[in-house]
Amino acid sequence: MPGAFDYSHFDTYGTVPRVQLPVWRERVGHFLDVPISRQQLADGFRGSIDTYRVGGMAFMDCRTDPVAQTRSVARISTDNVRQIVFHVAVEGTFETSTGLYPKRHALQTRPGILALDMNQPMRMTRGPCRLLALFLPREMIDAVLPEAASIHGRVIEYQSPLSRLIPAQLAELCRGLPAMDAPAAQEALRTCALLIAAAFGKERGLTGSARAAARAAMFATARRYIDAHLGEVDLTVDSVLAVSRLSRPTLYRLFEPEGGLVAYIRNRRLREAADELHRYPHRPVINVAFGWGFNSASDFNRAFRRAYDMSPGDFRAAASAIHSRR
Repeated sequence: MPGAFDYSHFDTYGTVPRVQLPVWRERVGHFLDVPISRQQLADGFRGSIDTYRVGGMAFMDCRTDPVAQTRSVARISTDNVRQIVFHVAVEGTFETSTGLYPKRHALQTRPGILALDMNQPMRMTRGPCRLLALFLPREMIDAVLPEAASIHGRVIEYQSPLSRLIPAQLAELCRGLPAMDAPAAQEALRTCALLIAAAFGKERGLTGSARAAARAAMFATARRYIDAHLGEVDLTVDSVLAVSRLSRPTLYRLFEPEGGLVAYIRNRRLREAADELHRYPHRPVINVAFGWGFNSASDFNRAFRRAYDMSPGDFRAAASAIHSRR
């Protein structure tokens, strides 16, 4: 049976300017970090969110002044927000950086949709804007889009025949949700979400043919092997090749969207090391580094700084500070 249909409205309009952005940050602070400058405190911040929740999904219609927001690995390590989000640009400009390194950059200056995996880091700045956001259970998207995590930071615009169907669906949601009952709202949200997922899949060649299904299966097999052997020093490109039984060019093509196979292995190790730094605050950094396949403390520190713009020690302090505020 569909769950209850919940609606809520939030805005900063009735708050004095100097506390408007802090109030906004408090509202979204359970999953995002919002930096605040002195100028923003002086100028004030106008923002509103209309939120509809049903069946484990959420649809948000949001209007804001310029703002920056980040989802850091420190934040990810301290919460349980793991949905896939389709971030729909309606009006305004959005600049987003995702991943570790090489980072993926997206600039949205016209209507389109950005995919975000809340289990991966991101940083966004936006001007005055209106956006829609669909927060969706991972299992819903995984059922339609193999390896949904790989679309993190990617954008589609309304250019293909399939994606051109999306604006009308979104417009209908905005018009119709306030009057819908729970079953109708759940079905409308699910239909729109699956259409967007299918459009991303079509764009990346992940759906629609036996060849694409085989490609997704090969990719999943290679990733499972890597994840199972992350802590082993002898996890190499050659060992993945031997297990996957793929040709070297095919294996490299599979991991091109991740920055390459070597980058994928390094970034997975860094992510696990970051989680361990948070979970075990007294474990020596060098032990964490060796435990995840790094050859030396200097290699680990250098890679960690490139990925997270801070040292392992500073990351541990930041994660602890976030955790203490929860």
